[in-house]
Amino acid sequence: METVTIKTFDNYFSANIILTRLQDAGVHCYLKDEYTVTIDPILSNAIGGIKLQVNTEDAAVAEKMLRQFEDEYLQSAQCPVCSAHDFMQVPKRDSGNILTAILTWMFSSYAVSVQQVYQCRQCGYESKTLPENITELN
Repeated sequence: METVTIKTFDNYFSANIILTRLQDAGVHCYLKDEYTVTIDPILSNAIGGIKLQVNTEDAAVAEKMLRQFEDEYLQSAQCPVCSAHDFMQVPKRDSGNILTAILTWMFSSYAVSVQQVYQCRQCGYESKTLPENITELN
């Protein structure tokens, strides 16, 4: 059986939530390098993080499910300013991120942005984490 990596994670919790959801849907999958990253997180960048592996024949179904999970997650957030449910993840626009992007672009073949934020597409509100839907909590 041949497997492919369809997503990588930098933490154990997110990886296992997605793994469990896919397995509950009948997709045969497992996490590669899970124990290495969990025991020594410093090695995460060196080995490429925790990799979600699926059988080649299940890859298309699993990728479709991942997109669906991501859409559901983004739709669950509500902007505290304008109450929209339309967020996207973008590089944070601050001097540290811009300087890092410029320096990596100058001294390597690609630009790196250090921090990502969630931004409301309607009003521009930014948050490090996805805001919770207040109406669902009440």
